[in-house]
This record gives sequence, C-alpha cells and structure tokens, in this order.
Amino acid sequence: MSSIQETAEIEQAIRSILIKELFVEVPDIGLDDGLRSIAGLDSLGYVELRVQCEDRFGIAISEKDFTPENFATIRSLTRLVGELRARAGGPGAGADPAQ
Repeated sequence: MSSIQETAEIEQAIRSILIKELFVEVPDIGLDDGLRSIAGLDSLGYVELRVQCEDRFGIAISEKDFTPENFATIRSLTRLVGELRARAGGPGAGADPAQ
C-alpha cells in the first residue's frame, strides 16, 4: 500500500473515531482544524481518542507522544499514528485502519 493511501486511510479512521466513538458533531472537520477549538474535545476526550487510536491501529501511544502538538489536528495525529506503525514493523503493522 502506498504511503498516500495509508495516510488517507488513517485520516478516515480518525474521523470515524471522532464521529462514531467520541460523538463529535463536526462531520466535515478539516485536517488542520483544531480538535479542541473546532471539534470541542476536552481532556477526557483526548484520553478516549488515545485509547481508541491504540485499539484501532494496534499501537501504543506513550506519555512522551501524548502531547498537545501530536493531538492538535487530524493531520498531526495521522502523522503520529503513521510513525508509530512504522516503528512497530512497517506500514501494514497493527490493526486494519478501515475497521
């Protein structure tokens, strides 16, 4: 799978988590829209997003990686997930993002 295709699948999976699991009421949230300012996530929402991403993508997000910068937007979180999946064993590592 190409990295562009993988990135698009991760972005879509994160959108799905936000809408279906965290009940974000902004279905057309942009890649660079703030997850706090636009989507309205609070501290508990960020913790739940972390857990959902770990489960969905088969990764572990360390305290070092659980930062406001990494969780600021869909784009920044996609970048983090991609990096963690690559560290864990390549682009296909972990769970299927399309679940």
